[in-house]
Amino acid sequence: MDAKELIEALNLLEKEKGISKDILLEAIENSLIAACKNNYGKADNIKVNIDRKTGEVVVWAEKRVVEEVEDEVEEISLAEAAIKFPAEKYEIGDIVNIEVTPKNFGRIAAQKAKQVVVQKIREEERKAIYTQYSEKQREVVTGVVQRYLGNNLSVNLGKCEAILMESEQIRGEVYRPNDRIKVYVMEVKETTKGPRVTVSRSHPELVKRLFEEEVTEIRDGVVEIKAVSRDAGSRTKMAVKSNDANVDPVGACVGVNGSRVNAIVNELRGEKIDIITWSDDPEVLIENALSPAKVVSVTVDTEERTAQVIVPDYQLSLAIGREGQNARLAARLTGYKIDIKSELAQGGAAKPKKKANTGYYDDMGNWMGEE
Repeated sequence: MDAKELIEALNLLEKEKGISKDILLEAIENSLIAACKNNYGKADNIKVNIDRKTGEVVVWAEKRVVEEVEDEVEEISLAEAAIKFPAEKYEIGDIVNIEVTPKNFGRIAAQKAKQVVVQKIREEERKAIYTQYSEKQREVVTGVVQRYLGNNLSVNLGKCEAILMESEQIRGEVYRPNDRIKVYVMEVKETTKGPRVTVSRSHPELVKRLFEEEVTEIRDGVVEIKAVSRDAGSRTKMAVKSNDANVDPVGACVGVNGSRVNAIVNELRGEKIDIITWSDDPEVLIENALSPAKVVSVTVDTEERTAQVIVPDYQLSLAIGREGQNARLAARLTGYKIDIKSELAQGGAAKPKKKANTGYYDDMGNWMGEE
């Protein structure tokens, strides 16, 4: 590589990779100074300059003008300076720049340039990737499943691979190579091997970000997601609020014929999503959060953050949910500890199930007719 080819190569790298030519040239100059130690023993007074246009490399030795030379590497006598530079008038203590470019320095420069350029390209690419994905932290990105690393999963995000830890996977979800999945970027760390990106499929924020992508009203700030609670892979509850009296927040999230919410349910592979209306009144909020169960009354203690809820006897199992899921998600969503009791337990009258016909309610509270 001659001087002209070096500059052309650096110009091309600057254009294609976005790496500054000046940064590369400065790095090459510093590496060449280190290489000069082989010729001069030490390079404290050696300066290397690469012409930014021609690429020509010149090595200078800065020497101090003295009366009598004690160190030939760093000093030059006043008499020798006068002989070498007759046009200049030097005095004791002045600094003289003397060219000391070795004969074989072009080959050395080419080798060092190649090493520095390769190293700098790697460093700058790592920095660029880190910057790109650090900006995506707490956002949703699409990745392609690569392979299992033990129980963890490697996901290709395009310019880097992310780790989907076992604890951040959706329970029961099966991942196959080349599956396209959306993941929530939890953390981006810079390491010597490049950025380390940790992603999640089970984080509640994943649902929130998916709705932000899918629902125009949320992106525009007309509808606001106030809270999300989630049992990943099974069920999510989300409370939404409208900042426009003419916009139904639940309807906006559900979409025409359920198109919007179904798109997210499909992405989450069948996870159920309950969307409720947010209320600043904790009693109303808790009643909404226990949907689809019907509530008779709610009594809250705002200081203790507790609530006692009374439901019809035939709605008790529905309010609590299978394995307590409905009550648990409602508690997370509202921030209240919720105690659910039936009317009968409180001494109230049981609500008649239906007419005189016989039948039973399933574990979801649905009347199943005659048994």
